[in-house]
Amino acid sequence: MVFATPYQTYIPLPFDSGEEHKDHEAVLSMVPIHIVTHASQLPKEFLFPSSKNHLIVGFDCEGVQLCHYGTLCIMQLAFLDAIYLVDVIQGGEKLMKACKPALESSFITKVIHDCKRDSEALYFHFGIKLHNVMDTQIAYSLIEKQRGRRSSSDNPISFIALLADPNYCGISYIEKNDIRVLLKKASDPKFWTYRPLSEMMIQAAVDDVRFLPYVHHKIMEKLNEQMLWQLAIRGALHCRCFCVNDKGFLDWPPIPTIPDNIKAKGNALEEETLSVINVPSGRMGFVIGKKGASILSIKNSCNADILIRRDKGPSDKVFIIGPVKQVRMAEAIIKGKIC
Repeated sequence: MVFATPYQTYIPLPFDSGEEHKDHEAVLSMVPIHIVTHASQLPKEFLFPSSKNHLIVGFDCEGVQLCHYGTLCIMQLAFLDAIYLVDVIQGGEKLMKACKPALESSFITKVIHDCKRDSEALYFHFGIKLHNVMDTQIAYSLIEKQRGRRSSSDNPISFIALLADPNYCGISYIEKNDIRVLLKKASDPKFWTYRPLSEMMIQAAVDDVRFLPYVHHKIMEKLNEQMLWQLAIRGALHCRCFCVNDKGFLDWPPIPTIPDNIKAKGNALEEETLSVINVPSGRMGFVIGKKGASILSIKNSCNADILIRRDKGPSDKVFIIGPVKQVRMAEAIIKGKIC
């Protein structure tokens, strides 16, 4: 990507006019990139959510060890007509406080790939309870399920693999992100802390969100009404799963129940839930097993997502998400192994 001045980039849109991409049926639109250090630089319809104006926004966060204990540096927002890079280091708590209503709003759909760590950072650093997300990683697994194929929560699809799939975007790895950017991010843990933002940083941040509005469109084409409800519920549960504190999830809004219009169609749906199991010190090995054999067996036995925080933060909890009966089954097996 070569930037113009001021910064601009192409985003793919599901429209009938514009320049077609050479490799797939996407319409490309040139949009500006705005670096935001003050709330006044963001669209009013984002800062003041309204039921009269439902927005679809590509969303991602960047930082250092992005989790409970890390540092949130940049928050990216991709609209159909512009991309905004919210500089959290420069704008600080005041800027994030202004963004909080939008991030917690039911009237703004945040399209993100794997929301857990971003949500964890937003919650513990700024008290933001991320709400109304379309998690494209979850959406992919539900679409596979709808097609009669089961995708494992132990090996979820990566963002790069999702973009490369022509059913969703058809953007290759090289096309999405320059190799030198990837190597720089991997070798320098402080990559996102440097200011002013370099073109390499802007490129990396923009590439992680500019395709998401189009991916949202492709997902909406594929999911039936039942799966859309499951996507919304799973997204809500994944947003909060790593945000547990001494009060549990009491400060989060309640999980919606199955809508009456879906119940009326006689679909055999079960309410979904999130369970958190505290694992005593030294007992996590019994849950995971040798080379992961134990946890893999549990996952194969239960139709539920079983998550363990291993790479960032303490691995003293097991998180289980799915239909109530399946979650209770997984709970019983795990507690048996701990005891």
